[in-house]
Amino acid sequence: MLPYWLIIPALIYLALFFFSPMVQAFRLAFEGADGGWTAEHFTMMVNDADFGRAFWFTLALVVVIVPIQFVLALTMALVVNAKLRGRGVWLYIFILPLAISDLAAGIIWYAIFTERGYLNTILEGIGLIDQAVIWIDPTRSGFLLGQVILAELWRSTALVMVVLVAGLQGIPKEYGEAAEVFGAGYLRRLWRVTLPMLKPALAVALLLRTVLAFEVFATVIAITGRGATVLTAEAWRWHGTYRDPNVAAAYAALILVLTVAAAALILRIFRTRREQLIR
Repeated sequence: MLPYWLIIPALIYLALFFFSPMVQAFRLAFEGADGGWTAEHFTMMVNDADFGRAFWFTLALVVVIVPIQFVLALTMALVVNAKLRGRGVWLYIFILPLAISDLAAGIIWYAIFTERGYLNTILEGIGLIDQAVIWIDPTRSGFLLGQVILAELWRSTALVMVVLVAGLQGIPKEYGEAAEVFGAGYLRRLWRVTLPMLKPALAVALLLRTVLAFEVFATVIAITGRGATVLTAEAWRWHGTYRDPNVAAAYAALILVLTVAAAALILRIFRTRREQLIR
């Protein structure tokens, strides 16, 4: 019984701070004014003027950020894991943005992209532009999406890298050395040996990053203001500004459903051969 006793504190924590609020949120999302069940709040959510652009902006963030961040994090993890002189310095540089909050990162990148920000100052200084460019333009959603993506890549890629570094360090070196003896080059060893054995860590890293991508909030507000919006921002706005916790709960329920669907897809893609045989 010892293993079960050891996980009881974690189960109690999850029940109190995750499961219970989740049940309450779903209850609010489906609870009518008369106390009965209704889908009225989801109808209000879908008919909201900002729902469409929040939905597609959120999906665009997830679809673009996760693959790019995966490639960057894997490259950074391979650099840290390699026997290079000064790799501790690289690790420190890569992890440094993790110490910065979402809001602070958004403010930093706002200072870069604002009309009198660092980017325009540098471009004017080297003569590439004659006058300041309005990068944060509400009418150019592509620019806003790119700015949020850059901020998120800079701030949270290290989080994925840490998981991958842990996975790489758990791979026995003998496998790579044996492949090298048989003539496999670096890229072939990476594709045939390292990545297959890194599957569990890859699944965890992608799960973590996908969940966090659906929860991007403060960075979007700090950079774009009302120029762009995401589902989490709309949930916050309906609860804090419009004082309607039911529609806010409907937004939260939608975010949860999208997150669970994405997580199920990732788990299916990264299912190991043994799991496939058991299934």
